[in-house]
Amino acid sequence: MNPFSSGTRLRDMIRAIRACKTAAEERAVVRKECAAIRASINEDDQDYRHRNLAKLMFIQILGYPTHFGQMECLKLIASAGFPEKRIGYLGLMLLLDERQEVLMLVTNSLKQDLNHSNQYIVGLALCALGNICSAEMARDLSPEVERLLQFRDPNIRKKAALCSIRIIKKVPDLAENFINCAASLLKEKHHGVLITGVQLCADLCKVSSEALEYFRKKCTEGLVRTLRDIVNSPYSPEYDTSGITDPYLHIRLLKLLRILGQGDADASDRMTDILAQVATKTESNKNAGNAILYECVETIMSIEDDGGLRVLAINILGKFLSNRDNNIRYVALNMLMRATTLDAQAVQRHRATILDCVKDSDASIRKRALELLYLLVNENNVKPLIKELIEYLEVSDQEFKGDLTAKICSLVEKFSSEKIWYIDQMLKVLSEAGNFVKDEVWHALIFVISNASDLHGYTVRALYRAFLTSTEQETLVRVAVWCIGEYGDMLVNNVGMLDIEDPITVTECDAVDAVEVAIKRHTSDLTTKAMALIALLKLSSRFPSSSERIKGIIVQNKGNLVLELQQRSIEFNRILQKHQKIRSALVERMPVLDEATFSGRRAGSLPTAISTSSGAPSNLPNGIAKPATAPIPDLLDLSSDDVPAPSSSGGDFPQDLLGVDLSPTLAPSGAGKPPKASTDVLLDLLSIGTYLPVQTGSSAADILSSSQDDKALASLSSLSANATSPVNAAPMMDLLDGHGPGPQKPKENGQAYQSLVAYESSSLRVMFNFSKQPGSPQTTLIQATFTNLSSNVYNDFLFQAAVPKFLQLHLDPASSNTLPASGDGSITQNLKVTNSQHGKLLVMRVRIAYKTNNKDVLEERQINNFPQNL
Repeated sequence: MNPFSSGTRLRDMIRAIRACKTAAEERAVVRKECAAIRASINEDDQDYRHRNLAKLMFIQILGYPTHFGQMECLKLIASAGFPEKRIGYLGLMLLLDERQEVLMLVTNSLKQDLNHSNQYIVGLALCALGNICSAEMARDLSPEVERLLQFRDPNIRKKAALCSIRIIKKVPDLAENFINCAASLLKEKHHGVLITGVQLCADLCKVSSEALEYFRKKCTEGLVRTLRDIVNSPYSPEYDTSGITDPYLHIRLLKLLRILGQGDADASDRMTDILAQVATKTESNKNAGNAILYECVETIMSIEDDGGLRVLAINILGKFLSNRDNNIRYVALNMLMRATTLDAQAVQRHRATILDCVKDSDASIRKRALELLYLLVNENNVKPLIKELIEYLEVSDQEFKGDLTAKICSLVEKFSSEKIWYIDQMLKVLSEAGNFVKDEVWHALIFVISNASDLHGYTVRALYRAFLTSTEQETLVRVAVWCIGEYGDMLVNNVGMLDIEDPITVTECDAVDAVEVAIKRHTSDLTTKAMALIALLKLSSRFPSSSERIKGIIVQNKGNLVLELQQRSIEFNRILQKHQKIRSALVERMPVLDEATFSGRRAGSLPTAISTSSGAPSNLPNGIAKPATAPIPDLLDLSSDDVPAPSSSGGDFPQDLLGVDLSPTLAPSGAGKPPKASTDVLLDLLSIGTYLPVQTGSSAADILSSSQDDKALASLSSLSANATSPVNAAPMMDLLDGHGPGPQKPKENGQAYQSLVAYESSSLRVMFNFSKQPGSPQTTLIQATFTNLSSNVYNDFLFQAAVPKFLQLHLDPASSNTLPASGDGSITQNLKVTNSQHGKLLVMRVRIAYKTNNKDVLEERQINNFPQNL
């Protein structure tokens, strides 16, 4: 016989497939066998039909297509014999599913077999219907299934109950037809029928509120009685599992009682006694007993109870936490998290055990226990629990430190009643796991420190001690550097010593050393080094004797490859060299930030900029009253990427920036270059946003122009409280920009004025000549003369200017857009300024742009030293 003919036995085909050494050989065997089966089907070979279908089922299990054999299933189901029907129904369940249209053809055969006199054939039909029943089949065959629920044989009743579950899930509208039949199954003595009846009732309760009410009234007592009989039943070998009688039926009954008792006080009251009995009599030394106890606890937590039974359930969960099985402990932690919303006080009794679970070796147990412990913390137990968690933080695994640190910081911030305790705990966390602390956490710590004026000395000393021992913790280094910069004098002079701290001797050199270490650490990131540079600038004012050393450290970063650090170093060095008079005011201590403002910004409820209410002046920490205007602090904050939009009035930003009553007016010049919209150009001209570096090709000292001086102060002002322009800002700006000669006094006749060097650098000089029109004292004519002092020709020369709102500016076109080199020629341009408040000092900001050696150069300056009475 051909080994791959239709007459090949199933075992021979399986042996041939298993003998294949490659997938290609297997596919060849299957392909030949499928061809033989197709030939047999075409010949309508009835003798081997059942064998062919058996082989098709094995091929289907291997993952090969067998759709060509689906009709063979229907033919075998229609056969009269039991063996053929058995193979046919098995093939039906394997080869087809409820989405196949051919399934409709088998409905009539199923109906006939459900009414068959042979109970085994009835059982086959019920199994098939329970597995592949569709909604249409459920509607057609539900009367037969309902009738079979009362069949004499318990196996048929059990299968009918399981089939009924499938039917009501497919067609919930049929649920009411099965209510009475399902209630009768609850009185069964046969455990197989009883457990399926209990499951059928549970599913009916889920899909039908009518069934739920019926079972609550009619069946609760019977279920309680059945459960009590099972709990008190003697040893029965047929149902015994680990010394417990039918734990599966236990669990099904408890689940149904949970559904019935949930939201119903009367039903809950009738089942409390039996639940207490199950909870106390079930042994917990076997897994089956633990499963029953868990379901019992779940039921107790779900029903309406006065609390006594719930305490018993929580105590059971507490015992679960001491179990060696991690699965049992994990489900106990999950259940206790739910129990905290019902009876947190009872869960608190197991706090020590939960804390031990936080230290468990299993990662899932640790994480779940930490979440549970987080829910248990309150004002009364926060201090001992935080102490325990911080002690564990020292020895915890690296992968767990992140979660643990986040929880500790959140709890400390949430429940801290004393600032000193908050600071102490946060310093411990920073010392042990500072690299895992998020930015918003140490930002909040700095906020608390700045607001606790009586603890400044204590905090800076504690941070200095921690810094000496934990320099590898990045966040600790940042906070320590910030505090040393702010309160370095308190550290050296031991200001604000508390009784609880030990005396410490720190010199100015030691404080500077600490900041220098932070800058030179190879692991320090950009933020840390930038903060250290700012701290050094502040210490230069706090420690005058160490000023030269600090200057040397700052200068070392002038050639840093990181542009931010290079920029800060150059700017801060410029301040130390040329602005000694205002340095102490610039680096005063940070002001106390309003707590509501800080909380709102953390929560995202406030905009980035801080604006004061109109009509009320804001008191600055240096005692200078500033009118309420648009948000100047963030306008100068170079760390922010947001550029504030101008107000509708158009005059608030210049008023804040220049310290006088200003309004933006711009008059660009240059042939062929149309101006931008006035507001945008003004923002650009006043440098609200990013400054452009000046590129002149001159020495390093000349590169830092006066516009960069402004930038240095603006950069510093984003980190210092005193970087706010006062109302009378003219003297301040004179200190910053006074590179040219002072204003020339007019002659006695008031009509002639001396020339003014408005701007001069190593590469460019700008001269202003003033004149008045007869009969128009408010109008001033200015002739600007631009002279090139370098050896390179300037092309595309463009001059722009902005003035306050009480001035009107008109610019005539420049005489040329090419400026000859070495002073061989000049460009002139006429300006006409009308002063609506005649006698008030003129203020003007200018920008000069040109191209030299194929490089774009931009120079800016604010001119304050105009002659008076213009």
